[in-house]
Amino acid sequence: MSVRRPYRSDVSDARWALIEPVFSAWRARRTGPGTTARAHDLREIVNAILYVNRTGIPWEYLPHDFPPYKTVYDYYAKWEADGTTQQVHDLLRDKTRRAQGRSAEPTAAVMDAQSVKTSANVAECSQGIDAGKKIKGRKRHLITDTLGLVLAVLVTAANVHDTVGGKHLLDDLAARHPSVTKVWADGGYQSSIFNHGAGHGIDVEVVQRTRTKGFEPLPKRWVIERTFGWLMQHRRLARDYEALPQRSRTMIHWAMANKMSRELTGESTPTWRIETDIPLVSA
Repeated sequence: MSVRRPYRSDVSDARWALIEPVFSAWRARRTGPGTTARAHDLREIVNAILYVNRTGIPWEYLPHDFPPYKTVYDYYAKWEADGTTQQVHDLLRDKTRRAQGRSAEPTAAVMDAQSVKTSANVAECSQGIDAGKKIKGRKRHLITDTLGLVLAVLVTAANVHDTVGGKHLLDDLAARHPSVTKVWADGGYQSSIFNHGAGHGIDVEVVQRTRTKGFEPLPKRWVIERTFGWLMQHRRLARDYEALPQRSRTMIHWAMANKMSRELTGESTPTWRIETDIPLVSA
């Protein structure tokens, strides 16, 4: 790796040690007799992806001390397509659950959706209007465990009903995490979600809002609301900048990988909001 001044988004040695075996195995499968050795350090590729994820800049605005942005994006797309990003995310999730004294596979989960605005580069055909939230953009459908760690994610146009996205999530959840038998959801899901869940052996329960006025964190559901807050700490996810919905899904996996690796090594997640130590002085 070339010597450069570190960025706050760079992975530390401890964080890299958690995921390095995945990338070493990935490279080993692609090198051998008759192949050309790759010039780029995979750790620097990861650092560049996390820089975009944390700062929200366009790929072509990557600083020059990173590998070329086209190279970085090529790795980003390859790792999405061959499941490497998912593998890294799932590895860190399992480690995080075990560090919290849980088994790697959960038995209960929480489901919800979040609509976000899109940028100008997003095609009209992949976005829509959430009539309830009055947002034109895309919708992130998530299922998390009871720690708020992502188990299943789907990105659609914002006009796709929560129930439609939720059914796809339950299909994915049942395939990847058959140990889950309970899912809590909010009142925005239609009754057909119950039968769909039952078909997978999953009991879907709606957590109803109370009549209390003002903000009130609801049992179970606040967990996934906190996860949406974690995602928003990564500026690339403050709105949807990705041309393709599957790229948005991958950005969510990278954001959670960043969050979980920092938690495992005891490192804090810096905020992208402007911070200053300069005291305010009245005129």
